[in-house]
Amino acid sequence: MIEDAVPNSEPVWDPEIELLAQTLPSHLYQALHERIDPSELLEIVLDLGREPEARVPGREVLLGDRAVTAADLDYVANRVGQFGDDNRAGIERTLHRVSAIRNRGGRIVGLTCRVGRAVGGTAEIIRDIALTGQSILLLGRPGIGKTTILRECARLLADEQRKRVVIVDTSNEIGGDGDIPHPGIGRARRMQVSTPLMQHSVMIEAVENHMPEVIVIDEIGTQLEAEAARTIAERGVQLIATAHGQTLENLLVNPTLNDLLGGIQSVTLSDEEARRRGTQKSVLERKAPPTFDVLVEIQDRERVAINMPLSDVVDAALRGDMPAPRIRLRTRDGRVLSNVEEDHREAPESAVNGVRATAAGLKKPRSVFAYGVSRGYIEHAARDLDLPVRILGNPEGADLVLTLKNHYRKRPDSIRQAETSGIPIVSLRSNTVTQVKEALATLYAGELGGDSTSKALDEALEAINRVKSTMRPLEISPQNAYVRRLQHQLVDEHGVEAKSTGKEPQRRLRIFPAGSE
Repeated sequence: MIEDAVPNSEPVWDPEIELLAQTLPSHLYQALHERIDPSELLEIVLDLGREPEARVPGREVLLGDRAVTAADLDYVANRVGQFGDDNRAGIERTLHRVSAIRNRGGRIVGLTCRVGRAVGGTAEIIRDIALTGQSILLLGRPGIGKTTILRECARLLADEQRKRVVIVDTSNEIGGDGDIPHPGIGRARRMQVSTPLMQHSVMIEAVENHMPEVIVIDEIGTQLEAEAARTIAERGVQLIATAHGQTLENLLVNPTLNDLLGGIQSVTLSDEEARRRGTQKSVLERKAPPTFDVLVEIQDRERVAINMPLSDVVDAALRGDMPAPRIRLRTRDGRVLSNVEEDHREAPESAVNGVRATAAGLKKPRSVFAYGVSRGYIEHAARDLDLPVRILGNPEGADLVLTLKNHYRKRPDSIRQAETSGIPIVSLRSNTVTQVKEALATLYAGELGGDSTSKALDEALEAINRVKSTMRPLEISPQNAYVRRLQHQLVDEHGVEAKSTGKEPQRRLRIFPAGSE
């Protein structure tokens, strides 16, 4: 959705964001300051012949109705660093990235100015793993925050652990543009790469010339880089890197990068061995130990799936028995929660208490963000039910999100932002006053039925434990939509799966082992 923004009150502009703004022509610089909160700015997009726009979470904001000209693009290109072979440039002593789109003649016809920020604390979710010295491979979709975690890991190990950390910085995204690296990497040293084609050789140079204890690499994407990573790992150096792909399955089917997982080969078994294993004679096996000890799938900015030890996970996957990863969440107050018992700082019962705490937060929503649900219907329902509801225009500061099921399935940015922030989300079947009333009434009904809610959660926890021990599905007692949502949260925390079955008022959860359906 593209919209014209209402001018903000005077926000405080971060000096690094201001440096990016200063690369723009004066009319765009002024529009950016008038229309955008700098803390929300993600990208500025300039395409020849189109209106300029700035991207913030969940929407795009026009920076004017005058189309971008070739002179505008030249103005920006002349005020940033030199574009490399990958058509990326930066701004000295910042983490911003400016990427060019060129026509067949090589002339710039589009620019994407992406804001880079050093965000402290992002590595806390895998801090304990990084400190053990294990090599970590990070996967995730573009823009999810892989490089941010990479940068924070480098700072953590260099500053707090006083380790010798060397960053191989191909596009200057980790350490920023210019000869002096950005302070976000702490005491870590940075080696720049003249062209992406040379990344593999600089990786080897780093380990041969500079005696690192840790090497940090962004975007392993070629066979040569995968081989260089293996060489580094075999020399006993801890590797922390990202690679092209979003999940372990992506790497398993990628012939270029599955060497990072140890490589895959087809093996023909003897008749006796095939009978012993209960498999066909031709099976897939790992060629060698994986380059990395741990693979982390970044699912959202505050949620990761951890596959470890990676050798065991890969072996199981090749047998067709992919184990469920460990899910970790970082809450708004900075705590890290996991669905694996040994990762908890508290007793397993705390998972139930956590869901009950969520239930308590759900009972009295003061502020509601509506996505796809009529504001008038919420006001009508709140009035009829005499509830103190304040309706917000964005998820920030909301106690509850109301949306429709079809919107929730698509996971727009606003919904993802709410989930990342830990804000409870209620999805409705249809956009009607009746549905909104039922949702709010159910939430407040939970306030009167605290004991029954606790019993329902206890029943769910008992069923989860039985499913884990027997590996057989189990149905539990019917509950209303509010309680079922809490039970689903409990299921997620314990690494099993569930789906709702039956019709109201007999709708209930069926819990089954992870990956069995």
